[in-house]
Amino acid sequence: MAIRLIKISVVYFVIGVCMGMYMSMKESFDFTPVHAHINLLGWLTMAVAGLIYVGFPSAAETTLAKVHFWIHNISLPIMMIGLSFLVSGNESAAPAVATGGTLMVLGIIVFAINILKNVRS
Repeated sequence: MAIRLIKISVVYFVIGVCMGMYMSMKESFDFTPVHAHINLLGWLTMAVAGLIYVGFPSAAETTLAKVHFWIHNISLPIMMIGLSFLVSGNESAAPAVATGGTLMVLGIIVFAINILKNVRS
């Protein structure tokens, strides 16, 4: 799971950086919340989780690690697409943001449980 998390985090990093560059070139920053969440929850959070799993391979080999990976990578696009529509003025996208955000919190809780159960000195 460590390598998968690190590799997918780089994909989110490229998306976030390109989005930031596009916003700067257009001098339109309406999508700043999407840009920030992609960089924080996509790039940073997944990279750190991957590095934790490199350091603690027993945690990386669990079903909890797989569940965390999939919940995180399903919820983030749902939340970011919904947030993109929401900041564009489409209020009907709020349930997508709420659903993706709730799933994201669930995925992070699964990650926390995995770390607390399986990371030892």
